[in-house]
Amino acid sequence: LGLLAAVLVLLSPLASAAPAEVDDNIYNYLQLMRSDFNSAKVELINRIMKLSAEEAQKFWPLYREYENDLGKLAVSRAELISEFVQSHQNGTFDNSRAEDIAGRWFKGQRARLDLLEKSHRKIKKVLSPIRAGQFLQIEHQLGIFIDMTIAAEMPLVGEQK
Repeated sequence: LGLLAAVLVLLSPLASAAPAEVDDNIYNYLQLMRSDFNSAKVELINRIMKLSAEEAQKFWPLYREYENDLGKLAVSRAELISEFVQSHQNGTFDNSRAEDIAGRWFKGQRARLDLLEKSHRKIKKVLSPIRAGQFLQIEHQLGIFIDMTIAAEMPLVGEQK
C-alpha cells in the first residue's frame, strides 16, 4: 500500500467505510495514522498560536466547524484522485475524462480556498487579524505539504504505462 493511499485516508476524515480494495488491518492502520495526523495538527496549532483560555474557548469551535467542512471537501477530493489514478491504471484516461477531472479539480480548489477565507474571516472577527493570520499560515503550509505529498505519487497526465 503506497503513500498515496495513506494520504487519501488522511484527506477523507468523514469517510466511514473502508475502501473495498483495502483489507481491515491496513484500513485500521491508516485510520490510526489519520488520527495521529489530526492530533499532531491540533498540537501544532496550540504550539504556534499559544491561545489564552478565553481565546481557545472562541477559536476551537470555529476550528472544529472548519475541519468538519474541510473533511467533506476532502472526501470529494479523495474520490477525484482515486478516479484519476484508476483511469490511468485501466487505460480509460482520455480527453473527455481529462476535461471532466480538470473542471472538478478547479471547483474543489475554489471550494477549499473559499472555506479557508470564510474561516479566516470568522476567526478574525472573534479573535484578531493576527490570530486569523496565524491560522491561515498554519493551514496553508499544511495544505502545501499534503498537496506535495499527493503530487509526488500521482501519475503524470497522459502518461502511458
